[in-house]
Amino acid sequence: MKATELVKEHPEYIARKAMWRKYKDLYAGGEQMRSNAAAYLLRRQKEPGDVYGERLNRVFYENYIGSIVDWYAATLFRREPLLSFEGDNEPGRRFFQELSEDCDLKGSALSDFFRRQFVEALVNGSSWVLVDFPRHDMIAGNRAEEDAMGASRAYLVGYGPEDITNWSLDERGNLEWAVVRVSGPPGLWSFLAPGKSESRWMYYDRERYLALCDRGQGVEVSGEGFHALTKQGKVPLVELKLSEGLWLMNKAALLQLEHFNKSNALSWALTMGLFAMPVVYTDREFDQMVGESYYLKMGQGDRFGWTEPEGKVFQIAEVNLERLKDEIYRVCYLLTQAGGPTTSGAAQSALSKQRDYAVTQEILRAYGDAMKDAMKRILRAVNSARGDDLTIDVAGLDEFDIGEFSSELADAEKLMSFGIGSPTLKKQILKRLASKYLCDVRQEVKDQISQEIDEWLDSTGGQTEAGTRS
Repeated sequence: MKATELVKEHPEYIARKAMWRKYKDLYAGGEQMRSNAAAYLLRRQKEPGDVYGERLNRVFYENYIGSIVDWYAATLFRREPLLSFEGDNEPGRRFFQELSEDCDLKGSALSDFFRRQFVEALVNGSSWVLVDFPRHDMIAGNRAEEDAMGASRAYLVGYGPEDITNWSLDERGNLEWAVVRVSGPPGLWSFLAPGKSESRWMYYDRERYLALCDRGQGVEVSGEGFHALTKQGKVPLVELKLSEGLWLMNKAALLQLEHFNKSNALSWALTMGLFAMPVVYTDREFDQMVGESYYLKMGQGDRFGWTEPEGKVFQIAEVNLERLKDEIYRVCYLLTQAGGPTTSGAAQSALSKQRDYAVTQEILRAYGDAMKDAMKRILRAVNSARGDDLTIDVAGLDEFDIGEFSSELADAEKLMSFGIGSPTLKKQILKRLASKYLCDVRQEVKDQISQEIDEWLDSTGGQTEAGTRS
């Protein structure tokens, strides 16, 4: 396929890119929403341009959906995911410890990286992760040389759906190839020819990559070679895709826009109501000047007053705005948060919180499962590409600040007191408790603790203090 054909935009991409731009604005709010307000603030029929312009200058945005998305991301990643790397390859374990601390060569921890990708998926329905290796002109003769050159230092790059401009799927729905629009600082071309723009793309199929660029003279190939997952025969892009029911922005966007227009209309009406217009009731021709520095001369029987709205429509609008806000929270499975904190001031018990957030917990678990699945696929792809032969698993993402660690500790102690004759079960319970209690420590320390638990239980024949009492 020609390079010019590859960089064409996919029909589905063309159909959705305006939606993605709108969803980004709704999530960001603030000055970004204000600068693009003309695309969202509806103009009334036959509304004068200067009046509409003034309304645009006074526009404001109550960003409920942005707060909801951030709440889900913060709650889901309240505790870091539990990563386990098991195997005899100590250099491979050290690499994954390093990867968990800096997964994108920019200093981003793995949990922070996937939190950003999760937010991207909540806003735009999906996000993408590219598995890549540093490119070098020299060819390494063995693995030791690769490690010395840094060629085996795999890293991740996050993309949104608006960055994947073209693609093709096979009959099973798997990627055959994809084109990524590359963003970054301007290249040498901008200095050699000021005013000229440079567009760049990366094409990936199941074996090779092509670097494509357009400097104003047509699309040309500027580089090519094998990519990270060539040996696996896969496109090195992994998609984190949410179902329609879990795509929060898509569920709440229309409600948020309706609330945006209604709240600005009410604000404008209230503002205009503060500048009351004088009304003169008279049968005579009225041509007097009206203002703060003037007075009125009125005849017998004439009356004077001020226009003032009765306020019924304001009450209706206020009730409607409150209903729209509640509906935004309801479709996002957070109706209990719509009214804010409890008015009684009494602290809620853990059991009461669990009952109030029963539906929200199930949604969070669904998000956690989706994230763990994506993380497993990505980390296992890196493991296979490097040939480390480790067994990788991802757990956690199921603590949502509703229960307490003490209750989980008590449950684990009760489970171990049954005297179940399974050393593996005891190992997993102790590792899980230790990882959750020490969720903020480095992955290297977590792995060391996991190894010490294995060695301790192996040396004691699987007998812990709780197991001995039983």
